Amino acid sequence: MNYPFRRTCRQVAALILAREDRALNVGERLAVRIHFLVCKACPNFAQEVRTMRQSMQAWRNYSDGE
Repeated sequence: MNYPFRRTCRQVAALILAREDRALNVGERLAVRIHFLVCKACPNFAQEVRTMRQSMQAWRNYSDGE
C-alpha cells in the first residue's frame, strides 16, 4: 500500500534542509510532522539545523566593536 505522507529519514532530512531555502508546501509540512511523531532522530536533526541557522545569523551580525 502506498502512503502519500510516509517519508524516510533521508527524505525528511532533505525537506528539513530545503525549508531553509524555501517554504514547504502543505503536503511536505504534513509529511514532516507525521514523521516526527514516529522518529526521534529527525526532530533532533531539525533542532541542530535551527541552532546552526541561529549561530550563523549571530555570526553575521557580530561586531567586534568597530
